[in-house]
Amino acid sequence: MTDAAPPAAEPPGLLDARAVLASLPHRYPMLLVDRVLTLDPPRRITALKAVTINEPFFQGHFPGRPIMPGVLIVEALAQAAGVLALRSPGAGGGDKLVYFMAIENAKFRRPVEPGCLLRLEVELVQGRGRIAKFSGRALVDDQLMAEAQFTATVADRPAD
Repeated sequence: MTDAAPPAAEPPGLLDARAVLASLPHRYPMLLVDRVLTLDPPRRITALKAVTINEPFFQGHFPGRPIMPGVLIVEALAQAAGVLALRSPGAGGGDKLVYFMAIENAKFRRPVEPGCLLRLEVELVQGRGRIAKFSGRALVDDQLMAEAQFTATVADRPAD
């Protein structure tokens, strides 16, 4: 009998679904980040959202022509920014939440359909204390689907 090899360490910056769940308070059906490909706190993050026909919003958006609502694409970008913010040095991690404060210059270039693998690229534009401004792009196969700038704040979790 031979000893099993230890599990391979994840490459730097890669977070699987469990690590994403540990980073964000969101749960199905509102969790819109499946995996993190690169994480360079506090500067940038690249994450993935697998868009499947099983998503509950496709039942009504739109029958016969299912597309992911633009507001949920922006929410997915914001959730990726939340992972970035909460995993940045000094952020406080599990004791904190990230809240939207503003969304600016949102543009929707192409519809996101079931079967797409949505790549979420978010960069920190400016950070001052607990407030940060981000720029995000959502891509499918290197085609720009949506983009937006948004501001968020890191706040203490309410007591349970």
